[in-house]
Amino acid sequence: MRVFACRASNFFKRNLDNFPYNPNFNFFREFAQSTAIPKKQLRVRDHGYDNYMEVEKKTRKVLKFQSIILPEPTQSLPISRLETLVRRFGFTRHEAGAFVLKFPHVFEIFEHPVQRILFCRLTRKAILQIQQERQALAEQIPRAVTRLRKLLLMTNEGRLRLEHVRIARSAFGLPDDFENSVVLRYPQFFRLIDAKETRMKYIEVVDRDPRLATCAIEEVREREYRQRGGDAEDIRFSFIIDFPPGFKIGKYFRIAMWKWQRLPYWSPYENVCGYDLRSIEAQKRMEKRAVATIHELLSLTVEKKITLERIAHFRMAMNLPKRLKDFLLQHQGIFYVSTRGNQGKLHTVFLREAYRKGELIEPNELYLARRKLAELVLLSPRKAKVDKELVGYRRSRLEDEMGQVTRTYVEDACEDFKGEDGVGLDKDAEDDLTSDIGSDVDLGDEGNDFVDSASLQRTS
Repeated sequence: MRVFACRASNFFKRNLDNFPYNPNFNFFREFAQSTAIPKKQLRVRDHGYDNYMEVEKKTRKVLKFQSIILPEPTQSLPISRLETLVRRFGFTRHEAGAFVLKFPHVFEIFEHPVQRILFCRLTRKAILQIQQERQALAEQIPRAVTRLRKLLLMTNEGRLRLEHVRIARSAFGLPDDFENSVVLRYPQFFRLIDAKETRMKYIEVVDRDPRLATCAIEEVREREYRQRGGDAEDIRFSFIIDFPPGFKIGKYFRIAMWKWQRLPYWSPYENVCGYDLRSIEAQKRMEKRAVATIHELLSLTVEKKITLERIAHFRMAMNLPKRLKDFLLQHQGIFYVSTRGNQGKLHTVFLREAYRKGELIEPNELYLARRKLAELVLLSPRKAKVDKELVGYRRSRLEDEMGQVTRTYVEDACEDFKGEDGVGLDKDAEDDLTSDIGSDVDLGDEGNDFVDSASLQRTS
C-alpha cells in the first residue's frame, strides 16, 4: 500500500510540473451527473425582469383591494371598514387609507352625501380596465380550452387535479368559473372525475389529438432555420439561449452548452412510461425533456411567466425534478427566476425568449388589458391632481352658463308677468322669484358627471 501511494505521488508530481500553475483552477468543481453543465451557478440578476416584478407587486396589492370593493352593491366601501377587511392581506391599521391615496388613478375617495363619512370606490379608468379584461377573457375562451388540453396531454396519465388548475387559472387565461364554463361545457374534450372532497377532483382529457402534440420550441426552431439557416443537426434539438447581462461564459462552459444543445430528448407530449430510464443516456434525455416541459408550460401561459410554486404543483404529473429552483438556475439562458414581487416569498419564472426590454414580444389582448392596470398604477399623482382641477373648471364653467340661462329665463318670466297683470314687482319680490325658479331647474344627466369632483374637492 505504501509503495502504491509513493508511486501515485511521484506520478502527480511529474505531470504537474509540465503544466503552468493556475490558482483559479478548481479540481473539485461540481458538474451535473448526467450533463457537463455545472450544477451550481451564480445567479445573475436581470434588472428588466426585476423591475417588471416591482410593478407587479403593486398591481397584485391593487387587485386585492379591488376584490373587496367590487362585490359590494354600490361598489364602494367606508374607509374604516376597508381598513378592517384588508387586515387579512397583511395590512395594519391606517395602511389601507395611505395605500389608496398613492394610486388616485385607480381609487377615488369621496364624502358620502348622507352619512358624511369618507368612502372609497374605483375610478372610471379602473372600471373600464376591468371591463376590458373581462371582455378579453371571454373572447379567448377557445384558446384557453386548447391550452388546457395541451396541459393535460403533457401529464403521465392525461389528468390533473382540479385544485391545481384552479390555483394557476389566471396564468393560463382561464376564468374563475372554468369548472362550469370550460370543463363541463366541453364534454368532448374534458372529463371531470368527481369526488366527495373538492381537492380530490380530477380533470381528464378525453381524446388525445396528435395535432396538439406540437411544442412551441419546435415552431421556433423551424422559423429560425428558415430565416437564418445553419446546420440542421445543430438546430434539431436546440433551444434559444439568451444569457443575462454579466453572465460569464467560459471556454469549457461553451463546449458543454454546445454538446447539450445537440443532445436528443423525448417530447413533453410523449409517454415515457415504457422506456428504461436507468441508463445514463436516458437520464440525459429526461433532464433535457424537463427543460422542454417547463418551456412548453411557460409558452402556454398568457404572459409567458408563472410562479415557481405553481409549477411545483405539476411536478409529479409531468416528471419534473425535485429541486426546481436549482434546476432552473442551471439554465439561466432559457429561464429567468425573479425573487422580486412578494418579499422573496414567491419566485416568478420568465421565458427569456418571449420578452424584450421588459415587454412581451407577441402580446395578446388579455396581456394588454392587464398591463393597462399597471399603467394606471404607474401614473403620477400630479396628473390626477391636474385632471381633478380640469374637471372642477369644467363644472364651474357649466354652472356659470346654467346660471346665465336661469337669469334670462327669470327676467323673461317677470316681463310676461308684468305684461299680463300690469302690476309691477318690487325688488325683494323679484329676488324671491329668482331664487325659487333657480332651485327648480333640473340640470339633467350633465350634472352627474361632475359629482365626483365636487366630493373630492370637499374632502381635500
